[in-house]
Amino acid sequence: MSEAASARWYVVQTQVNGETRAAHNLRCQGYEIYLPRYLKRRRHARKVDFTAKPLFPRYMFVAIDMATQRWRSIQSTFGVSRLVCNGDDPATVPEGVLHALRAREDDKGFVKMDVRPAFAPGDKVRVLAGAFMDSAGLFNGLADHDRVSILLDMLGRKVRVLLDAEMVAAA
Repeated sequence: MSEAASARWYVVQTQVNGETRAAHNLRCQGYEIYLPRYLKRRRHARKVDFTAKPLFPRYMFVAIDMATQRWRSIQSTFGVSRLVCNGDDPATVPEGVLHALRAREDDKGFVKMDVRPAFAPGDKVRVLAGAFMDSAGLFNGLADHDRVSILLDMLGRKVRVLLDAEMVAAA
């Protein structure tokens, strides 16, 4: 934290899809903000790309020194719905929360998400989408970074199929 030692972190609720606007306006008022983002995998027309999305949609963190900054102005900032409060006072964020989030960031500032499935070989799984939708199978292992290998019962025998990790859930 580059701000004074007496500044603490608080949570701001933004308007729908207003995180970027709220962040800009709060920075212009002299507040330090932290808007954790991650890269969301998006699939469209047989193409896969990644887009930056807020880790907590409609929420961001703001550092406020209650002794020197007027925190009530945050309530009327464009893009902000409200400052999350506990009664009449803003609710503080516990000390280690932001440190833990920043520790998971990559070199570009995006929070790394753990996309690996929590299955063990032999666990029963169900296919959520695609040609094998609603089929039951057995988890076989990880095929590569984004895909898993499962065994489906087809025509009286086990057939190995590779699917995106997000297309498989516990049965």
